Amino acid sequence: MIDVTPKAAERIRALLQKNQCEGGLRLGVVGGGCSGLSYKFKLEPKPKPNDNIFEYNGVQVFVDPKSYQYLKGLTLDYTESLMENAFVFRNPNAKRHCSCGKSFLT
Repeated sequence: MIDVTPKAAERIRALLQKNQCEGGLRLGVVGGGCSGLSYKFKLEPKPKPNDNIFEYNGVQVFVDPKSYQYLKGLTLDYTESLMENAFVFRNPNAKRHCSCGKSFLT
């Protein structure tokens, strides 16, 4: 399971509306970054056939099976401060994070 906080769901909804996308947010991982794996996300009009699909407050999140093994148990949050507005990944599978929080090692 992947959890999305209400604040993150609200931000995803705003991005979907702003970009006139009726689909959802694709969440995944790719090799690279400071610690080995990096988070990736983008808006997509529809899920792929093998995707895990999660829905939160009317917002859909699509995760491919390969990425899901690294993201299972993840909580996606969104923070707003004077310094930055950003998605925050709380991943129980990550053994180490880089300082920016955008890459991790399992």
